[in-house]
Amino acid sequence: MFKQRLISGIALVAVTVLGLYLGGIVTLFLTAIVALIGYNEILKIFQIEKSSLAVLGYTGTILYYAALFFDLGQWSTPIIILFMIFLLGCYVIRFPKYHMNQVMACFFGYVYVSVMLSYIYQLRIGQNGGEFIVLLFLAAWGNDTLAYCTGMLIGKHKMTPELSPKKSIEGLIGGILGAAILGAAYGIYLKTRIRFNFNPMMMFGLICGIGAAISVIGDLAASAIKRDSKIKDFGTLIPGHGGILDRFDSIILIAPVIYYLTMMISGGTM
Repeated sequence: MFKQRLISGIALVAVTVLGLYLGGIVTLFLTAIVALIGYNEILKIFQIEKSSLAVLGYTGTILYYAALFFDLGQWSTPIIILFMIFLLGCYVIRFPKYHMNQVMACFFGYVYVSVMLSYIYQLRIGQNGGEFIVLLFLAAWGNDTLAYCTGMLIGKHKMTPELSPKKSIEGLIGGILGAAILGAAYGIYLKTRIRFNFNPMMMFGLICGIGAAISVIGDLAASAIKRDSKIKDFGTLIPGHGGILDRFDSIILIAPVIYYLTMMISGGTM
């Protein structure tokens, strides 16, 4: 089991790094695929992954990413609104085939997975995107690793015993501080290679600290969804790790946060 988990974990990291390194259409394609799979995992919970609602959701996701690819980001909000209109239209026309909770889950999954994950691509293609995208993983995966290590070493006070019994307050603090230190160290490294109009050590440390705190919410929110749905994992796509959402639950929430924070500090347009 450990060997399987290790191999699949290494493969996941390798594909992620390669896809983000190449950028452009490769990053867009991989992000869209991850979004579609993750969206499917949400729909499976409500048993609508092969329904008319799902077809609308998959189509809406593809259109959303197509708009980003053709630099039509100004159409992203209209696409979301149109998706809601078509979703409700399907609900009305097919009534009473679908329940309201299924319609709400379809829209929630669309925003939660498809739209939020799109910021990985948007962050990567922006100015200094190749450097800024690293902050996303320092905040999410750095926090996970350092929170685990801190919790194992000195964790005594349970953070959310009913939702995630193994997480401690000490681990929470250690993960956030650790991610902030990683961000600051990364800023020091980049300062010798790239000229920024801000202090990268301070700003990257702050961004990773904020991102780490929000990633905890993303992780616990995913755990809450699974607890409410009485499932152990979102899927079985990644051996030993579960589904796509089991690995990207933290990143989903912080991708748009880091995108907007880096745009603010670099003086970019949103």
